[in-house]
Amino acid sequence: MNILHFVNAFFSDGAHWHGYDGIPTRLREHVQYSLMALGVAAAIGLPVGLVTGHTGRGGNTLAFVATAARALPSFGLLVLMFVLLGLGLLPVMIPLIVLAVPPILVTTYEAVRSVDPSPVDAARGMGMTETRVLFQVELPVALPLILSGLLSAAVQIVSTATIAAYVSLGGLGRYIVDGLYQRDYEKVVGGATLVALLALVTLGAFWAVGRLVVSPGVRRSG
Repeated sequence: MNILHFVNAFFSDGAHWHGYDGIPTRLREHVQYSLMALGVAAAIGLPVGLVTGHTGRGGNTLAFVATAARALPSFGLLVLMFVLLGLGLLPVMIPLIVLAVPPILVTTYEAVRSVDPSPVDAARGMGMTETRVLFQVELPVALPLILSGLLSAAVQIVSTATIAAYVSLGGLGRYIVDGLYQRDYEKVVGGATLVALLALVTLGAFWAVGRLVVSPGVRRSG
């Protein structure tokens, strides 16, 4: 009951809805950090995963890189980047990108490799170039699994972007860090609740994207 009381008190306080520390501002900052990190991670992971999955080469290397990246603690990497680079957005982006690339990279590779080889061989037999085979035959079938990798990365980023507050940036982590420092548990619980709600919204957004971009036939076969 204490948690519900904290949540109700946090959201019913009008002061939390206005100003530089208001929920709209902190939410906008958090979404901005998350989208930036996801965009860069996707720009790295998707092309590499698609090419290696199509060619079938480099799978062991990808697995090693992904395992090594997952072993890096995000907060420890944040502290290291802060020491090396100082204050700013870059020390926050690097740990988030490192966190997000492995699920995108590995899932994209596995998605392309799992495509039934029969239509791929048929497409090659018809004279299609390797680029057309990848984007017109393999990618539409692999898209649901690729989106699941992007979703996994996005949820991890949303949950971890709270670390930005530790190097004096904004976002929803500001409520958690400041609340702990001030022993204001209403603010801590409110911030954690907002992060959880944003993660749920992310799940819904990816579900909607999947309904729009994935072929109905592929959805039914999945």
